[in-house]
Amino acid sequence: MGIELRKEYAYSLLVPTSMGVRLTPDRGQPMHCKQPLILQVTSAETNVASVSSFLGLPVKVLTALVKDSPIARLIKDDLAGRHMDVEATEVEQGGPWGFRHQFNLADRGYGSRGPVVFNDRAGEVGRTLRASDFDLERIFGAEGVQMVHVSGLVAALSPDTGKFCAEIARTAKKHGTRISFDLNYRASFWENREKELSGIFGE
Repeated sequence: MGIELRKEYAYSLLVPTSMGVRLTPDRGQPMHCKQPLILQVTSAETNVASVSSFLGLPVKVLTALVKDSPIARLIKDDLAGRHMDVEATEVEQGGPWGFRHQFNLADRGYGSRGPVVFNDRAGEVGRTLRASDFDLERIFGAEGVQMVHVSGLVAALSPDTGKFCAEIARTAKKHGTRISFDLNYRASFWENREKELSGIFGE
């Protein structure tokens, strides 16, 4: 017996996410001694969603982007190339010390040298995501979604994103959307927030 999914829907899968870019040395070189670097658009949640979109299923991404940023344009174009619809708030950068998209510095390793990833997430625009940024009743009610994939990593970015993901799950459940949940635990994200996050994820 399979999972029963909503019959009327605009999207097979929806993912809330914080988008960023990954810099990777080519030819298995370590990060500190290699130029040039390969630039790729990434997020754990859209990596999951790519499977569905490349199978021809309609996918929607909810995110936040830095207004007028060339990285934001790169992200939009990349997701369009992966056949995903994007609904995003656009946040003013606020000057050189303001918001930006996360950078993921990824040494893939080679031979006996294991992979190493350095996350550079200061000022990450995805930390601003709030439920009030989106019309969740329209998305889950009028449009319709079969399944939503929620990541604990996104929920743990900030108190706002925790409430955002919880409200997405509540609205999804109300409208008969199945919920896929990946805790995606990061110890540094949970520091001094164990009670808060345990309550959100427990629900």
